[in-house]
Amino acid sequence: MRPLRMAHLGLGGFFRAHQAWYTGFDEEWGIAAFTGRSAELAASLNRQDCRYTLVLRGPSTDELQVQTSIVAAHPGSDAAAWRTTVALPSVSVITLTMTEAAYAPSGVVADRLVSGLSARRLAGSGPVAVVSCDNLPGNGEVTARVVHELAARLDPALDEWITANVSFVATMVDRITPRTTPSDVREVAATGGWDDLAPVVTEPFTEWVLSGDFPAGRPAWEKGGARFVDDVVPHETRKLLLLNGGHSLLAYAGSARGHGTVAAAVADPVCRAWLDEWWDEASRHVPLPAAELTAYRAALIERFANPRIRHTLAQIAADGSQKIPIRVVPVLRAERAAGRPATGAARVLAAWIDHLRGIGAPVTDAGAAPYVAAAGSVHDVLALLAPDLAEDSALTTRTESLLRGAN
Repeated sequence: MRPLRMAHLGLGGFFRAHQAWYTGFDEEWGIAAFTGRSAELAASLNRQDCRYTLVLRGPSTDELQVQTSIVAAHPGSDAAAWRTTVALPSVSVITLTMTEAAYAPSGVVADRLVSGLSARRLAGSGPVAVVSCDNLPGNGEVTARVVHELAARLDPALDEWITANVSFVATMVDRITPRTTPSDVREVAATGGWDDLAPVVTEPFTEWVLSGDFPAGRPAWEKGGARFVDDVVPHETRKLLLLNGGHSLLAYAGSARGHGTVAAAVADPVCRAWLDEWWDEASRHVPLPAAELTAYRAALIERFANPRIRHTLAQIAADGSQKIPIRVVPVLRAERAAGRPATGAARVLAAWIDHLRGIGAPVTDAGAAPYVAAAGSVHDVLALLAPDLAEDSALTTRTESLLRGAN
């Protein structure tokens, strides 16, 4: 068995398709992974010695890979196991895949990390790197901020220890990973030759860009193609605006047109034209060479169009109140500041408002209530979402014209 040298919070499909897959290339590193809440997935993995099948699903064929980088799985409710694991001297890296909402002050991320780092300090186990792998701008900085804020309130001496011993690494992660279905489980059992209770289906494409220090070492993630750069922001911006922003457009506007998956929506010429319109606007605000952006857009179309990756629009539509502010509002604000109409960004906003009004994918969003209450008025939604844009009458009028009820 691999030596336990990493702790991970958020034992879902994306982590097992991404960070766990990259770690699999370095046999000197094993991961103790914790679910966010549920005990079921941890129990399933433990019944099969934490092995699971990763299915790389291309447009025509599958490649099955059995993954072994996870050496222990725990329910997120097992606070004692979390503290014990993070306190181990052998653990040098802590990775996270939660949700945007988990990074709220005193939320799950801050609570779990401060608890674990407190135990590590008491154990005298030395420095560690914390690596956020969530779709947040400046995810390393956000993680550091919520951890320091909570630690300073609870124990200023702990906060000082964290400053001296903990690095916060920023990352950009990318691998489309739909939820595993019962059909996937049956297919893997039939094809793979064993009853895997927890397979993961993902696309062949993957990308990981990291920036930061690892004071106690790290796995050789570059063996899987990870890149280490001085500044992750350009790559992060490209992904957030083009991939994630494009996903949000398709989730709301595509589901309103009756589509259920990304592949179905991008095959619709109307949705495809809207996607290009959004990308044209968003690309102006990605600080990378035009040729690189053109190639990235072409790759995204190929990825989105993969008919065998059933990435549901309902899944992407969830938690829009957390996603729209970071995927769409920056472009909306920048386009209006430049004196342009921001039609592409306004279209995503209008489609989200339609969604809040009950059109298309169902609303699954813990933070949606105030937006649903305001959804009868574009002005009122903007007042909550981006107060600086609420009195932009031209933007309000344009957004109103793009609502489904107006067409």
